[in-house]
Amino acid sequence: MAGSSPFPMRVVHLDLKGAPPKVSYLSEVFPLFRALGANALLMEYEDMFPYEGHLKLLRAQHAYSPSEVRAILHLARQHELEVIPLLQTFGHMEFVLKHRAFAHLREVALFPNTLNPHEAESLALVGAMVDQVMELHQGARWLHIGCDEVYYLGEGEASKQWLQQEQNSQATLCLSHMRAVASHVRIRHPDTTPLVWDDMLRDMPEGLLEGWTPAHLESGVPQLVEPVLWDYRADLDVPSKVVLMEKFRSCGFPRLWAASAFKGATGAHQALTPAEHHLRNQLQWLQAAQAGPAGALQGIILTGWQRYDHFAVLCELLPVAIPTLAICLQSLLHGSFSEEAKAMVQSCLGVSSLDLTDFMREGACSFPGSDILALVTQVGLHLRSSVEALLDGNRYVTGWFSPYHRRQKVIHPVMVPHIQPEVLSLLGRWATLLPELEAALARVFYPDAVEEWLEENVRPSLQRLQSLAQDLSQAIGQPGP
Repeated sequence: MAGSSPFPMRVVHLDLKGAPPKVSYLSEVFPLFRALGANALLMEYEDMFPYEGHLKLLRAQHAYSPSEVRAILHLARQHELEVIPLLQTFGHMEFVLKHRAFAHLREVALFPNTLNPHEAESLALVGAMVDQVMELHQGARWLHIGCDEVYYLGEGEASKQWLQQEQNSQATLCLSHMRAVASHVRIRHPDTTPLVWDDMLRDMPEGLLEGWTPAHLESGVPQLVEPVLWDYRADLDVPSKVVLMEKFRSCGFPRLWAASAFKGATGAHQALTPAEHHLRNQLQWLQAAQAGPAGALQGIILTGWQRYDHFAVLCELLPVAIPTLAICLQSLLHGSFSEEAKAMVQSCLGVSSLDLTDFMREGACSFPGSDILALVTQVGLHLRSSVEALLDGNRYVTGWFSPYHRRQKVIHPVMVPHIQPEVLSLLGRWATLLPELEAALARVFYPDAVEEWLEENVRPSLQRLQSLAQDLSQAIGQPGP
């Protein structure tokens, strides 16, 4: 099935730290992922994993139960999708370190993103999390242990003291913790290989990467982990990626992975997925794979970020990005977005065109969640702009029903016919769409995600419109000044 793809593994990343889909929806999209060319999943559970014991407080309100995780794994096997669990173990630890019970393990007391690598309790915490995840993923060939964007490393008090010793550096501190976590995985789960994001390793000197090993230990990081080189830019620098691959290979890393993006990489508050950006990103990675060391890349992970971090807003919802994912997977499978790839995408999605505006038409697509895409596209392209055009661009509103007039509840009666019909028409249109969108979202997502998305993307504009309608109604009902 790989065709001319240089990537044996094509992994779809599910970022569950925001708007995690219900299992019922995953049962619908897994066969679609497989049909489009995916053969693995990277499951970033974060707070959706059903932690037990002293870790139970990490669970989100709607965290999957153990039986739901087993159901997800069964569905994945059924559709020949190998599951790689992802667990952050160094940076991006907000979902753990935000809790008072673990706040003392922060690298910097004020910030909950990075774990203090000096505390024995830190490694015990991470080890317990790893073991619970692996208990439900027995036989997994890989476990992604994160380790990206370890911000403020070296700025904690214990780190500052440690760094005063001449032989110590931020790089060796990073490698030491990475090695400790990877060693735990290798010892406790010998058939599982840890993956790590590559950004903390990229700029380290080759001599340090290949030769560093604590005096009492016999093996360094390259023998323990496989780096995942991530770059989500449309203008990804191919020659520099080739140099980086060669560097990692010369340092002793036997296998490498690439990571592109199909959503969640073009803006923290992005609602609609820019397919052209993500397609170009895949095509650049194809070039890098073909120009790099032969056989160096085990596969490519198509990341689909749902939040930039635990405290950020939601970016594109999974159903909204399905067409872009389809384009990306088929391009990686065929080596380009060929006519054959395009035909396969249209067939799998049940569309006759990949034009964004066509997705707004009811029944234009037949893939799972296509109704959400149609409604979200309407909201993304028209809701805010239509309300702003009325409130800020309509000369009758700005000239005769300004914020001052609205506070005073006065309007010249002759202006009412120039304003009221458009207000009521627009309000009727969007007020009708809201329950339809809410119902569509509720079929796929849990109530908190539905509420958050509507609060961020629909209600602010709708409330501006409702407020204008209410002020207009009150002004009409009052005598003039």
